[in-house]
Amino acid sequence: MDRLAAFAEILAADPANSFARYGLAMEHLSQSEPDAALAEFARTIEHNPDYVPAYQMSAQTLVKMNRSEEAVTLLQQGLAAAARTGNAHAASEMQGLLDELA
Repeated sequence: MDRLAAFAEILAADPANSFARYGLAMEHLSQSEPDAALAEFARTIEHNPDYVPAYQMSAQTLVKMNRSEEAVTLLQQGLAAAARTGNAHAASEMQGLLDELA
């Protein structure tokens, strides 16, 4: 079974599984499918608004797609999630990217 199918199987049983959904998004990125990845990152955030890596990777993906305004919005939301969860490392990385975009 390929990785996409494996993640899809996990998500069929547990659609709110943030780890599997994030993994699916990352697999889409590895297969050069950024739009599919962005959709999965968005679903991850929808199911778990405090899943900080989804904000960070979404923003990085958007920057690579020359969609900086959308990236800024996600970075701001991600910084709020990082503050709620005490994820100082991710907050620092997201702030750095936000500073580069300003």
